[in-house]
Amino acid sequence: MSAAAQDAGAPIRVLVADDQALVRGGFSMILEAEPDLTVVGEAVDGVEATRLVAELQPDVVLMDVRMPRMDGIEATRRITAAGRARVLVLTTFDVDEYVWDAIVAGASGFLLKDVRPRDLGHAVRTVAAGESLVAPAVTRRLLAEFVRRPAPGRRAARLDPLTEREAEVLGLIARGWSNAEIAGHLVLSETTVKTHVTRILTKLGLRDRVQAVVAAYESGLVVPGEVTGSEPHRGYS
Repeated sequence: MSAAAQDAGAPIRVLVADDQALVRGGFSMILEAEPDLTVVGEAVDGVEATRLVAELQPDVVLMDVRMPRMDGIEATRRITAAGRARVLVLTTFDVDEYVWDAIVAGASGFLLKDVRPRDLGHAVRTVAAGESLVAPAVTRRLLAEFVRRPAPGRRAARLDPLTEREAEVLGLIARGWSNAEIAGHLVLSETTVKTHVTRILTKLGLRDRVQAVVAAYESGLVVPGEVTGSEPHRGYS
């Protein structure tokens, strides 16, 4: 996050990258209507996005996937590798391949363009705060398609550093539960849950909750299609 966003009261700086002018304008209008968000620039493709990120130092980039010259996945990879900004990928293409590629490239979030205006603002704030965000429906399709049941013994090896409680919290993260929902389910304070999440990420060498979700499925802690207990109601978390 840029120094500007760390200053108390400073608005979150956003760059919008999309090859369609109407889409860029629509997103910019929605974000500018929020008092704590400001759009510092717009890019028509991945090449311009990477250049403007270096020049304008936004906190968050709203990144389209399919753009000319350089697509959003490659632009995301370059921006995150340089540690210049966090990337929130938005696309009309509800296809698992793009979700997976975006996460591997370092995206902190992935939403479809039919996201409601109020949820878009929430997504930007969440990503700017250093957290990750993926639409639950997108997460389910991603994991069902790309993550397969691991070989025997892999789960214990990958998750061995975790305590029993941390493994339990990781399983709930993988199902898309928020910290508040996990706290209510396990009868813990949200502060305690946040501590567990931090320790999980540190012990497993993970960047954020998105990587934690993938790790939980890859390790066999959670199986695609498996449902345990009651599922809380939520939109984006």
